[in-house]
Amino acid sequence: MEDIAIIGVGLHPFGRTDGLSGQAQGAYAVREALKDAGVEWHQVGVAYGGSQDGGNADALANHLGLTGIPFVNVANGCATGGSALASVIAALRSGMAEIGVAVGFDKHPRGAFNPKPADWGLEDWYGETGLMLTTQFFALKTQRYLHEHDIPEEALVHVAQRAFRNGALTPHAWRQRELSFAEIAESMPVNLPLRKYMFCNPAEGGAALVLCRASEAHKYSRNPVLVRAAVMRTRHHGSFEVFSPGLAAEQSPAPTVTASHAAFELAGVAPADIDVIQLQDTDSGSEIIHLAENGFCEHGEQGHLLRRGETDIGGRLPVNTDGGCLANGEPVGASGLRQVIEVCTQLRQQAGARQVPGRPRLGYTHVYGAPGVSAVTILEAP
Repeated sequence: MEDIAIIGVGLHPFGRTDGLSGQAQGAYAVREALKDAGVEWHQVGVAYGGSQDGGNADALANHLGLTGIPFVNVANGCATGGSALASVIAALRSGMAEIGVAVGFDKHPRGAFNPKPADWGLEDWYGETGLMLTTQFFALKTQRYLHEHDIPEEALVHVAQRAFRNGALTPHAWRQRELSFAEIAESMPVNLPLRKYMFCNPAEGGAALVLCRASEAHKYSRNPVLVRAAVMRTRHHGSFEVFSPGLAAEQSPAPTVTASHAAFELAGVAPADIDVIQLQDTDSGSEIIHLAENGFCEHGEQGHLLRRGETDIGGRLPVNTDGGCLANGEPVGASGLRQVIEVCTQLRQQAGARQVPGRPRLGYTHVYGAPGVSAVTILEAP
């Protein structure tokens, strides 16, 4: 199976950009990625991209050029970016094209997401109980997880505190102000144990990657990043996920677990080999759960890891070095590719004040979304 490399990355800053459509932000990201790769749009032979609220991704051709390119729309919730990336890799390996683009963007309205039960195969009662409101679902899941594994609630504060500290070092992040332990711990309750500064916000932004076969990468880039694995998995019966209408008698592993196992097996590496990590942090509790589900610690160890600073930029397990979703917000279509761009930046030694020390060689990204979809990538330094 031929290796694939990332030869260009591009990002439109996340947050709020009034007067600029989501599509325009996606087009900006593609242009930046093409510039980074040193190629022109007409050289791109295939593209996959997605957006939840920002419009059809294939319409980016109106902004970039009507070249007749095969451009496929992807819709997989928070895993849209990871799914687009995996699809481009498969297309390049098949020989469909020499150069491919993965792109995601979004422009969400202000306020919480407002999904409809029928769109997810659920009856109205599920929404009437309040569980379509994801803040409540994640709070209940976090409450149960902390109780089952004896993790103190202060761990939730440590996750958010590190996220905003890293966001303050990230020029393109939305939230660039470091918050104290007290500011986070005493912020407005939303759905306890989760508080205002423990949640990410729906946002705007765009992210794009340019890829080609690794054997051809040095024709375009002096520092290509090798994709060792890019996999996506959905839930099994019995896993308790967003929009699950009940708990099974016997719980199955989450899709994050199966995606992670598949990625490590495909890459031929283990969690201990990873030098820099991006995990889905829709909220502080989700990151805590995902630390263990991705194999980076045992269930229940998270409180100790966070308290000792082991997930900090200079720690043993640097997590969400750009501030993650908490500091950047989450434009659903772009979020997974933003993670990949951050890891590429770290592996290229271009992260500035937030650079992980010791020349990281392997990076890891993970996204998770409704109704139980996870995508994982493992990347290797040039």
